Amino acid sequence: MGRLDGKVAIITGGSGGIGAAAARRFIAEGCKVLLVDINEGALQQLAAELGSEQADYFVADVSTPEGNRGMVQKAIERFGKVNVFLANAGIEGVVKPLPEYPLETFDRVIAINVRGVFLGLQNVIPAMLQAGGGSIIITSSVAGLVGSPGFSAYVTSKHAVIGMMRSAALEFGSAGIRVNTVNPGPIETRMMRSIEEMAAPGAGDQVKQGFVAQVPLKRYGYPEEVAQLMLFLASDESSYINGNTYVIDGGFTAA
Repeated sequence: MGRLDGKVAIITGGSGGIGAAAARRFIAEGCKVLLVDINEGALQQLAAELGSEQADYFVADVSTPEGNRGMVQKAIERFGKVNVFLANAGIEGVVKPLPEYPLETFDRVIAINVRGVFLGLQNVIPAMLQAGGGSIIITSSVAGLVGSPGFSAYVTSKHAVIGMMRSAALEFGSAGIRVNTVNPGPIETRMMRSIEEMAAPGAGDQVKQGFVAQVPLKRYGYPEEVAQLMLFLASDESSYINGNTYVIDGGFTAA
């Protein structure tokens, strides 16, 4: 018996490091998964790896209403229902002092990281109500708990989805829909490589060393470790967990 036997999940940002790791872990535990991303080539490759019986994909910009409507329709047409929603799509923006931060970049970060989650919840929750409940997991960040100079848009977006999570958890807990966030610290992903390089062009390795020095475990985490936490929150093992933030950061925010 798998921990997610009989369940169907939608994973946005499905072709990225954490999204792909979660998809592999969910499927290993009996789940059927719809991968959602804007990168069709990466989606096709991952879906082929995972197998057509267990996985399918849908190309969408999560900041659009039609993208979110379409992904829910595709999941129901393909697998019959939605039990788990992993709202994982996100972008990092740029590293700039707040007075110099480009408005168009700020707007895009908020559109993907906040509006995308909002639209996802609007479209997924009715499907979950029809299925008798479910689990929603929103990927926030340690940047949703503490500030970070140069990352005003990203930090704002990750704080915002924690507030959204708490409101949704209060609204729909009585209907059997649990809503929580996962808040990773530095993880070995494309996003961290991008952040390191933006922080010090040509010296990303030195930036990484600085981040690692702030982690008591003295390393970055791995997407598979984050996926394990997401699996727990998706499963019935977390049946009394609702409205909370789950930090996975090697102790980064312990100080």
